[in-house]
Amino acid sequence: MGYDNYGGTEIAEQQGQDIYAGGVNGNSDLGHNEQISATATAAASAAALAAAAAAAATSASADFQPSLNRLLSSIDYDLCFKHPLEHTWTLWHWQNDRAKAWSEMLSDVTSFNTVEDFFSVYYFIKPPSDLKIFNDYMVFKHGIRPMWEDDSNKEGGRWVMFLERDSKELVDKLWHDLLLCTIGECFEYSEQICGAVINVRNKGSKISLWTKDARNEQAIQAIGQKMKQLLQLNEVELQYQIHRDAMVQAGPNVNAIYKL
Repeated sequence: MGYDNYGGTEIAEQQGQDIYAGGVNGNSDLGHNEQISATATAAASAAALAAAAAAAATSASADFQPSLNRLLSSIDYDLCFKHPLEHTWTLWHWQNDRAKAWSEMLSDVTSFNTVEDFFSVYYFIKPPSDLKIFNDYMVFKHGIRPMWEDDSNKEGGRWVMFLERDSKELVDKLWHDLLLCTIGECFEYSEQICGAVINVRNKGSKISLWTKDARNEQAIQAIGQKMKQLLQLNEVELQYQIHRDAMVQAGPNVNAIYKL
């Protein structure tokens, strides 16, 4: 019952009137002095009840305010705001269609720039393990297209790992963790990172992290070592391949200039 609807005072006054009507006017056998006495008693009772009701209402109002303050102080206002990422990222999807050129099979799905929006996207789409063969996901910094020919990629390369087809849970976990490390700027040379890719193929999946400059050995080695550590790739080999080599070679035949 809200304070605005509290009717304690009116109830007390009605009780006093009932007492007076039933105990005085309703009893014709009482003498004049007794009627006066009864009237005074009834009035006193009504006044006492009214005073008690008013005090209760005041107390209720006083108790209500601290409760509201406690409620407001318990709100975590950080949860009311989204947490921005360092960069805006774009999710791409590629699906094989022999009737189309490679670039025509590539779709720009959506972009995000906050932690909350990333998870909204990530849990809305299918995990990699549910994708059909010859489907890819790519997550790249906004403005970079996930292809070798893009200006940000043409001089770069990728750290890539190869995973067996039956390692579905591992594939999903590694892809999830790599994305978090990438958009969360967990790498020392994060300005060198362009994006991450997962390719679903017949024999298995490839997960790769693309970098901007294949000539920057220090940055490449630091990123590879960190990737190995963060993803706990104790038994999974990482290879660094230059995009120019991948353009003229195929699959496992691509030369790896570094291995971890």
